[in-house]
Amino acid sequence: MTQEPRVPQDRDQGRDRKQNQGREQNQDRDQGRERRPRVVIADDQELVRTGFRMILTARGIDVVAEAADGAEAVAAAVLHRPDVALLDIRMPAMDGLEAARRILAQAPGCRVIMLTTFDLDHYVYAALSAGASGFLLKDVTSAHLAAAVRLVDTGDALLAPSITRRLVERFAAGAPRPAPGSDSPPLHRDLAPLTPREAEVLALLGRGLSNTELARELTLSESTVKTHVARIFAKLNLRDRAQAVVLAYETGLVAPGG
Repeated sequence: MTQEPRVPQDRDQGRDRKQNQGREQNQDRDQGRERRPRVVIADDQELVRTGFRMILTARGIDVVAEAADGAEAVAAAVLHRPDVALLDIRMPAMDGLEAARRILAQAPGCRVIMLTTFDLDHYVYAALSAGASGFLLKDVTSAHLAAAVRLVDTGDALLAPSITRRLVERFAAGAPRPAPGSDSPPLHRDLAPLTPREAEVLALLGRGLSNTELARELTLSESTVKTHVARIFAKLNLRDRAQAVVLAYETGLVAPGG
């Protein structure tokens, strides 16, 4: 009876090491692979949608749907559950503001960026108040557009707090509020859930301070500041810093010009 030749043990071990190394290399490549955000684009101008789609696709961002009005945008967001929705403010049938409110309520994992031709528009303030993560001018550069989508996809606000503050100071007094019964998730106008320290942090957020500046102002570590900010967002149902700035003004915690 013939015996099958045995492979030397050291050869088996060498083969196993190579296989393990290959698996580890694949895992490293997977971990290093850049995330591809999924986006819905809504604009009543086809050329704008086409241009944005080409820019985003070329930069590794997937456009899962396009819409010519707000109603189509809401339907696309509910169906495809994108990470980010780019919404023109002025569209027929349903404008971008109402579309933003409905998307944020019906597709809560989606973040919204408003597209506008004016950087200080009372509709933009209303959109921020409704929960949008920022806005872009339509003449945005290709690099800035892609960077904005990736930034918002990480959960951050697109607007620098100082820019948001100027916008809020201009429109906080007379901007329209969401109608009662709106699909928009309500903000807590009562700041009672906050501790005194958290209220202090929110007031400083309203003044446009970054985490580094907050830490310096309060003599805290940045990690402690981040913890306070996260708790404020959770308690007050806030999406990001831009919305925190809006709320600080709406509740009177920060006064325009203060």
